[in-house]
Amino acid sequence: MKILFLLFTWLPIPAECAELRAAFGPDGAERTATLRGTTDLDVFGPVIEAFLQTRPATRIVYEQWGSNDLYALTREDCAKDRSGADLVISSAAHHMVELVNRGCASSHSSAATAGLSPRLEWRDQLWGITREPAVMVYNRDLVAPQDVPRSRFDLLDLLRPAGNPFVGRVATYDIEDSGLGFLLAFSDSLEATTFGGLMEAFGRSGAVATCCSAEIIDAVASGEYLVAYNVLGSYALQRAREDVRLGVVAPEDYTLILTRAAMIPAAATGKDVAEDFIDYLLSDAGRVDLVNADLIVPIEGEDGAQIEVSGAVATLERLVGLTPALLVAMDADKREIFTRRWRNAFPQPARE
Repeated sequence: MKILFLLFTWLPIPAECAELRAAFGPDGAERTATLRGTTDLDVFGPVIEAFLQTRPATRIVYEQWGSNDLYALTREDCAKDRSGADLVISSAAHHMVELVNRGCASSHSSAATAGLSPRLEWRDQLWGITREPAVMVYNRDLVAPQDVPRSRFDLLDLLRPAGNPFVGRVATYDIEDSGLGFLLAFSDSLEATTFGGLMEAFGRSGAVATCCSAEIIDAVASGEYLVAYNVLGSYALQRAREDVRLGVVAPEDYTLILTRAAMIPAAATGKDVAEDFIDYLLSDAGRVDLVNADLIVPIEGEDGAQIEVSGAVATLERLVGLTPALLVAMDADKREIFTRRWRNAFPQPARE
């Protein structure tokens, strides 16, 4: 690990581009690739390092992007047939399905990809590499045990009474700023009978729509918010291990399971490295690395599960699969109708 640390270097980037950019592996490597993703660098960096341990002649430049910006850039690269990233990995799976449908991806098939379930692979061009629940996070010091929401019904009950202590102190992703937030909220709208009630309760109680995972979780820990809704369990668990004030709950009515989607752009010049990395992520060794990075999160009572669960596993999980059904979330008219409904619950300042 010490050797790998020496091979890790920060790279300067313009402020208007990627959020972070770093290189792993030696200068002048025989094989190089650019990976653009939405996963935090400090989370995904160790996975890249583990991959490179047995590939000393390979160098990977990792760029961390917000999901909306990553989608826009990847789509622009595709339209201009421009070489940009050699591999794109995004939590906004609906963006990735749309890009593949648009003809922006390169094909790859291997024994590793053949082992994926049909809902985690599409057209030999898109692969689901993680397993991350959308959870509720709460402040253990400020939320009484009997008030901890175990389901969306519980959350509704907490928000209904006038003058309840949760007014203005429940947070979730802003779906206009976060592609992941949009995907989770849209999936809720298709799945939950509680969705309309939640939107009304969020609006009435002054719930906050904001960015991003780290900021939301930190604000719950500090007590600014009491509960965060639809936060990725991968980030929540990492913080909860460091901070005993944080509790993490998988909603018992159902828990959305996200898979980060990986795609090799059609104009990739480092396709060989991208294919190698995808196969590694889907291998037994790669899965261990993803578990260690909290990017594969058990919630079923398996060894290592640390999320509070009180529902039956058979009815708990709802996988957001990589299927053409996600194209509905990219339809312009449906997005506008859905976003307008969201704005009614979370009023926003006029956007220029």
